[in-house]
Amino acid sequence: MMRKILLAALLLCSLSTAFAAELRTLKWEEMIPADAPPLPPPAALHSMDQLADMLAESGPAAEQQYPNAPIVPELDGLNVKLPGYIVPLTIDDNSRITEFLLVPYFGACIHVPPPPSNQMVYVTSEGGVALGDMWQPYWIEGKLSVASFSSDMGDTGYSADATQIYPYVFDSPAIK
Repeated sequence: MMRKILLAALLLCSLSTAFAAELRTLKWEEMIPADAPPLPPPAALHSMDQLADMLAESGPAAEQQYPNAPIVPELDGLNVKLPGYIVPLTIDDNSRITEFLLVPYFGACIHVPPPPSNQMVYVTSEGGVALGDMWQPYWIEGKLSVASFSSDMGDTGYSADATQIYPYVFDSPAIK
């Protein structure tokens, strides 16, 4: 009888852990504390020509303006789904990106000032992303940590261990 009770208790603990690990779709704005001072928005890139112009004007990589931007401690340990663009850091022998920065907009960190640290996530992934596919936006799913990471591309306020990475698909209304 005692064995059955212990087994039932263990099963209940397992179920509560599974529910606690529920996936939360996170928006980039939620990674900035509500009481944080507003920061200027990034320069929007609308075309590859605009990126080429910015590269020609800026020369070497621009310095990150907010490397210690405030973070949201309550996000630590959450299982999240977050969209963004990939800035590669490590490429394995199979031409897969296994370490990267996830950023909220195209062109971030590539010769333009990196976003604030609370708008960059250092991501590790065992499976990675094919190098040739890095130009499109992706969803990552995994455990988010409030943990900083520093690289030549900028400093982050968050880290994630991605269990899934897949293309972000834009929903567009049908043209009539």
